[in-house]
Amino acid sequence: MSNNVQNICDFLDQFAPLVTAESWDNVGLLLGDSACEIDSILTCLTLTPDVAAEAIERKAGLIVTHHPILFQAVQKITTATPEGRMLLDLAANHVAVYSPHTAFDSAIKGINQQWSEQLNLQNIQPLRPFSENEVSDISPGSGRCGDLPESVSLSRLMLTVKQTCKIKQLQFVGESDSTINKVAVACGAAAEFMHEATLLNCDVLITGEARFHACLEARTKQIALILVGHYASERFACEQLATILQAEFPELTTSASQIESDPIQFG
Repeated sequence: MSNNVQNICDFLDQFAPLVTAESWDNVGLLLGDSACEIDSILTCLTLTPDVAAEAIERKAGLIVTHHPILFQAVQKITTATPEGRMLLDLAANHVAVYSPHTAFDSAIKGINQQWSEQLNLQNIQPLRPFSENEVSDISPGSGRCGDLPESVSLSRLMLTVKQTCKIKQLQFVGESDSTINKVAVACGAAAEFMHEATLLNCDVLITGEARFHACLEARTKQIALILVGHYASERFACEQLATILQAEFPELTTSASQIESDPIQFG
Protein backbone atom coordinates (compact mmCIF):
# COMPACT_ATOMS: atom_id res chain seq x y z
CA MET A 1 0.00 0.00 0.00
CA SER A 2 1.40 3.37 -1.02
CA ASN A 3 0.83 6.77 0.55
CA ASN A 4 0.39 10.16 -0.96
CA VAL A 5 2.54 13.14 -0.09
CA GLN A 6 -0.20 14.69 2.02
CA ASN A 7 -0.25 11.70 4.40
CA ILE A 8 3.43 12.20 5.19
CA CYS A 9 3.01 15.98 5.47
CA ASP A 10 0.18 15.49 7.97
CA PHE A 11 2.33 13.21 10.11
CA LEU A 12 5.30 15.59 9.97
CA ASP A 13 3.06 18.47 11.03
CA GLN A 14 1.98 16.45 14.07
CA PHE A 15 5.57 15.47 14.86
CA ALA A 16 6.97 19.00 14.38
CA PRO A 17 4.00 21.41 14.22
CA LEU A 18 4.64 24.09 11.63
CA VAL A 19 2.92 26.73 13.77
CA THR A 20 5.93 26.54 16.10
CA ALA A 21 8.40 27.52 13.36
CA GLU A 22 10.06 30.91 13.58
CA SER A 23 8.17 33.70 11.80
CA TRP A 24 11.03 34.23 9.31
CA ASP A 25 11.18 30.56 8.34
CA ASN A 26 9.94 28.86 5.17
CA VAL A 27 8.50 25.50 6.16
CA GLY A 28 6.05 22.83 5.02
CA LEU A 29 5.53 21.44 1.53
CA LEU A 30 7.68 23.65 -0.69
CA LEU A 31 7.56 21.76 -3.98
CA GLY A 32 5.31 19.13 -5.47
CA ASP A 33 1.79 17.74 -5.65
CA SER A 34 0.35 16.81 -2.26
CA ALA A 35 -1.95 14.25 -3.91
CA CYS A 36 0.89 12.35 -5.59
CA GLU A 37 1.29 8.72 -4.52
CA ILE A 38 4.85 7.81 -3.45
CA ASP A 39 6.84 4.70 -2.56
CA SER A 40 10.03 6.20 -1.14
CA ILE A 41 11.26 9.06 1.08
CA LEU A 42 14.75 10.53 1.39
CA THR A 43 15.77 12.72 4.35
CA CYS A 44 18.70 15.14 4.38
CA LEU A 45 20.05 18.18 6.17
CA THR A 46 20.36 20.35 3.06
CA LEU A 47 18.95 19.78 -0.40
CA THR A 48 21.85 20.25 -2.83
CA PRO A 49 22.10 19.18 -6.49
CA ASP A 50 23.96 15.97 -5.60
CA VAL A 51 21.34 15.02 -3.00
CA ALA A 52 18.59 15.81 -5.51
CA ALA A 53 20.29 13.53 -8.06
CA GLU A 54 20.47 10.81 -5.40
CA ALA A 55 16.74 11.15 -4.70
CA ILE A 56 15.91 10.93 -8.40
CA GLU A 57 18.15 7.89 -8.83
CA ARG A 58 16.46 6.19 -5.87
CA LYS A 59 13.06 7.15 -7.26
CA ALA A 60 12.14 8.94 -4.05
CA GLY A 61 8.77 10.66 -4.25
CA LEU A 62 9.47 12.98 -1.32
CA ILE A 63 12.56 14.64 0.11
CA VAL A 64 12.34 15.82 3.71
CA THR A 65 15.11 18.39 4.04
CA HIS A 66 15.82 20.15 7.31
CA HIS A 67 17.03 23.35 5.65
CA PRO A 68 14.39 24.88 3.35
CA ILE A 69 14.70 25.50 -0.36
CA LEU A 70 13.39 28.80 -1.75
CA PHE A 71 14.41 30.46 1.49
CA GLN A 72 14.48 33.92 -0.04
CA ALA A 73 12.19 35.51 -2.61
CA VAL A 74 12.67 33.93 -6.04
CA GLN A 75 11.72 35.71 -9.26
CA LYS A 76 12.89 33.11 -11.74
CA ILE A 77 13.33 29.34 -11.80
CA THR A 78 15.35 28.51 -14.91
CA THR A 79 18.25 26.29 -15.95
CA ALA A 80 20.52 29.35 -15.72
CA THR A 81 21.21 28.69 -12.03
CA PRO A 82 22.17 25.51 -10.13
CA GLU A 83 19.12 25.85 -7.85
CA GLY A 84 16.84 26.39 -10.85
CA ARG A 85 18.18 23.30 -12.61
CA MET A 86 17.80 21.27 -9.42
CA LEU A 87 14.19 22.35 -8.85
CA LEU A 88 13.24 21.76 -12.47
CA ASP A 89 14.82 18.28 -12.36
CA LEU A 90 12.92 17.45 -9.18
CA ALA A 91 9.64 18.71 -10.64
CA ALA A 92 10.20 16.79 -13.88
CA ASN A 93 10.71 13.61 -11.86
CA HIS A 94 7.69 14.27 -9.61
CA VAL A 95 9.79 14.62 -6.44
CA ALA A 96 8.14 16.69 -3.70
CA VAL A 97 10.11 18.63 -1.07
CA TYR A 98 9.12 19.27 2.54
CA SER A 99 11.03 21.19 5.23
CA PRO A 100 10.22 21.27 8.97
CA HIS A 101 13.32 23.37 9.89
CA THR A 102 12.84 25.40 13.08
CA ALA A 103 9.68 23.47 13.93
CA PHE A 104 11.87 20.35 14.08
CA ASP A 105 14.44 22.22 16.18
CA SER A 106 11.83 22.97 18.85
CA ALA A 107 9.62 19.87 18.66
CA ILE A 108 8.93 17.71 21.71
CA LYS A 109 11.09 15.00 20.11
CA GLY A 110 13.05 17.43 17.97
CA ILE A 111 16.73 18.14 17.50
CA ASN A 112 17.40 20.10 20.69
CA GLN A 113 15.49 17.58 22.78
CA GLN A 114 17.49 14.75 21.19
CA TRP A 115 20.69 16.61 22.03
CA SER A 116 19.59 16.99 25.65
CA GLU A 117 18.73 13.31 26.00
CA GLN A 118 21.96 12.16 24.39
CA LEU A 119 23.86 14.20 26.98
CA ASN A 120 21.68 12.70 29.75
CA LEU A 121 20.58 16.13 30.92
CA GLN A 122 18.12 16.30 33.81
CA ASN A 123 15.40 18.87 34.55
CA ILE A 124 15.24 19.71 30.84
CA GLN A 125 13.50 22.96 29.94
CA PRO A 126 13.39 25.28 26.92
CA LEU A 127 15.78 28.20 26.69
CA ARG A 128 13.06 30.36 25.18
CA PRO A 129 9.63 29.05 26.29
CA PHE A 130 6.55 29.58 24.17
CA SER A 131 3.87 31.51 26.00
CA GLU A 132 0.79 29.62 27.18
CA ASN A 133 -1.45 31.44 24.72
CA GLU A 134 0.78 30.42 21.82
CA VAL A 135 1.66 26.76 21.29
CA SER A 136 3.05 25.55 24.62
CA ASP A 137 0.70 22.57 24.53
CA ILE A 138 2.41 21.12 21.43
CA SER A 139 5.99 22.33 21.96
CA PRO A 140 7.64 23.76 25.08
CA GLY A 141 9.79 26.30 23.24
CA SER A 142 13.10 26.90 21.51
CA GLY A 143 16.46 25.50 22.59
CA ARG A 144 16.95 23.36 25.68
CA CYS A 145 18.93 23.38 28.90
CA GLY A 146 19.37 20.97 31.76
CA ASP A 147 21.62 19.72 34.54
CA LEU A 148 24.35 17.15 34.05
CA PRO A 149 24.08 14.06 36.27
CA GLU A 150 27.37 15.16 37.84
CA SER A 151 29.82 18.02 37.46
CA VAL A 152 32.47 17.65 34.76
CA SER A 153 35.25 19.80 33.39
CA LEU A 154 34.72 21.59 30.10
CA SER A 155 37.41 19.39 28.53
CA ARG A 156 35.61 16.22 29.68
CA LEU A 157 32.28 17.49 28.31
CA MET A 158 33.95 18.29 25.00
CA LEU A 159 35.18 14.71 24.77
CA THR A 160 31.63 13.46 25.37
CA VAL A 161 30.30 15.82 22.71
CA LYS A 162 32.88 14.63 20.19
CA GLN A 163 31.90 11.04 20.84
CA THR A 164 28.21 11.89 20.58
CA CYS A 165 28.64 13.72 17.27
CA LYS A 166 31.28 11.31 15.95
CA ILE A 167 33.64 14.15 15.17
CA LYS A 168 37.36 14.51 15.79
CA GLN A 169 37.55 18.27 16.24
CA LEU A 170 35.45 21.12 17.56
CA GLN A 171 35.89 24.74 18.55
CA PHE A 172 35.33 26.14 22.00
CA VAL A 173 35.44 29.27 24.12
CA GLY A 174 36.32 29.04 27.81
CA GLU A 175 38.78 27.47 30.20
CA SER A 176 39.17 23.74 29.61
CA ASP A 177 39.39 23.02 33.36
CA SER A 178 36.28 25.05 34.26
CA THR A 179 33.45 23.18 36.01
CA ILE A 180 30.26 22.50 34.07
CA ASN A 181 27.00 21.73 35.84
CA LYS A 182 24.27 23.17 33.63
CA VAL A 183 24.25 22.86 29.84
CA ALA A 184 22.35 24.77 27.16
CA VAL A 185 21.90 23.34 23.66
CA ALA A 186 20.70 25.02 20.48
CA CYS A 187 21.39 23.38 17.13
CA GLY A 188 22.58 25.14 14.01
CA ALA A 189 23.85 28.72 14.15
CA ALA A 190 22.28 29.65 17.48
CA ALA A 191 24.62 31.83 19.51
CA GLU A 192 21.61 34.16 19.82
CA PHE A 193 20.46 31.91 22.67
CA MET A 194 23.47 32.92 24.75
CA HIS A 195 21.40 35.60 26.49
CA GLU A 196 18.79 33.09 27.68
CA ALA A 197 21.48 30.57 28.60
CA THR A 198 23.19 33.17 30.77
CA LEU A 199 19.93 34.16 32.48
CA LEU A 200 19.30 30.49 33.31
CA ASN A 201 22.80 30.18 34.82
CA CYS A 202 24.06 27.73 32.23
CA ASP A 203 27.80 27.14 32.28
CA VAL A 204 28.05 26.31 28.58
CA LEU A 205 26.09 26.65 25.35
CA ILE A 206 26.52 23.89 22.79
CA THR A 207 25.66 24.95 19.26
CA GLY A 208 26.81 24.45 15.69
CA GLU A 209 28.55 27.68 14.88
CA ALA A 210 28.95 31.25 16.13
CA ARG A 211 30.30 34.51 14.80
CA PHE A 212 33.58 35.91 16.11
CA HIS A 213 31.89 38.69 18.08
CA ALA A 214 29.51 36.20 19.69
CA CYS A 215 32.57 34.28 20.88
CA LEU A 216 33.99 37.48 22.34
CA GLU A 217 30.66 38.10 24.05
CA ALA A 218 30.71 34.61 25.54
CA ARG A 219 34.18 35.19 26.96
CA THR A 220 33.06 38.49 28.46
CA LYS A 221 29.95 36.90 30.00
CA GLN A 222 32.05 33.97 31.21
CA ILE A 223 29.86 31.36 29.59
CA ALA A 224 31.64 28.62 27.66
CA LEU A 225 30.78 27.78 24.06
CA ILE A 226 31.17 24.42 22.34
CA LEU A 227 30.91 24.70 18.55
CA VAL A 228 30.54 21.32 16.85
CA GLY A 229 29.88 22.63 13.35
CA HIS A 230 26.50 23.31 11.78
CA TYR A 231 26.41 19.95 10.00
CA ALA A 232 27.30 17.87 13.05
CA SER A 233 24.78 19.68 15.23
CA GLU A 234 21.82 18.67 13.06
CA ARG A 235 22.60 15.88 10.58
CA PHE A 236 22.18 13.06 13.15
CA ALA A 237 18.56 14.11 13.67
CA CYS A 238 17.86 13.83 9.93
CA GLU A 239 19.04 10.23 10.12
CA GLN A 240 16.79 9.67 13.13
CA LEU A 241 13.87 11.24 11.27
CA ALA A 242 14.31 8.66 8.51
CA THR A 243 14.02 5.93 11.15
CA ILE A 244 10.88 7.55 12.60
CA LEU A 245 9.25 7.85 9.17
CA GLN A 246 10.12 4.26 8.29
CA ALA A 247 8.43 3.06 11.48
CA GLU A 248 5.36 5.21 10.85
CA PHE A 249 5.06 4.23 7.18
CA PRO A 250 6.50 0.69 6.98
CA GLU A 251 5.13 0.16 3.47
CA LEU A 252 7.43 2.94 2.20
CA THR A 253 11.21 2.79 1.75
CA THR A 254 12.74 5.59 3.82
CA SER A 255 16.40 6.42 4.33
CA ALA A 256 18.74 9.32 4.96
CA SER A 257 20.90 10.59 2.14
CA GLN A 258 24.10 8.58 1.76
CA ILE A 259 25.86 11.14 -0.40
CA GLU A 260 25.43 14.16 1.86
CA SER A 261 28.54 15.30 3.74
CA ASP A 262 29.89 18.26 5.68
CA PRO A 263 31.29 20.82 3.21
CA ILE A 264 33.76 22.07 5.85
CA GLN A 265 37.01 20.15 6.12
CA PHE A 266 40.09 20.60 8.29
CA GLY A 267 43.59 20.80 6.81
